[in-house]
Amino acid sequence: MTQGFLDRVYRTEGAEEMRRLYDDWAAQYDADLRAAGYATPRRVSEALAHAIDDPTRPILDFGCGTGLSGEALAEAGFTTIDGVDVSDGMLEVARAKGVYRALDAIGDDDPMTERAGRYAAAAAIGVIGSGAAPLAAFDRVWTLLPAGGLFGFSFNDNTLQDPAFEAHVTALVESGAARIRFREHGEHVPAEGVGALVYVLEKA
Repeated sequence: MTQGFLDRVYRTEGAEEMRRLYDDWAAQYDADLRAAGYATPRRVSEALAHAIDDPTRPILDFGCGTGLSGEALAEAGFTTIDGVDVSDGMLEVARAKGVYRALDAIGDDDPMTERAGRYAAAAAIGVIGSGAAPLAAFDRVWTLLPAGGLFGFSFNDNTLQDPAFEAHVTALVESGAARIRFREHGEHVPAEGVGALVYVLEKA
């Protein structure tokens, strides 16, 4: 999967079909994304690193995939990174990178309640939106964070066509449940002509 790979991702529907897509893509995923100039892992990781007081505190890399996001978090200074993903094929590649304290497979609807309060921050880099996890995944991660916890995530341009995603964030902020620490639109996959909005939210 090389040229126009995002089109195939956006056309894929259903959790099981999506899992198969990523399992089959795992061996080639890093090469494809790097060749396309995938910028979002660095953008989210650097934004989180600027917002957090102590990067040695544990962070959850939700939807870690092959570990491109974990590598970017490590490069930004994070030292205690746990990753979770639905794709066993992607996790196998991530394990070889040696940047994670722990890596675990999760189900599509796994609430991960046993992880509540463990993390000072969480990242969902290129994970929530079109061709990936639904908006409900946002709440699965958000509920794990303690007061003061940080959540760095991205919505790509295709996802932003659905107003529900931005509206969800706006509702949290307007209710006083969250504070925006960072918000910036920029590059996502330049070779595909796709940008992304990067957020860092702080939980009240």
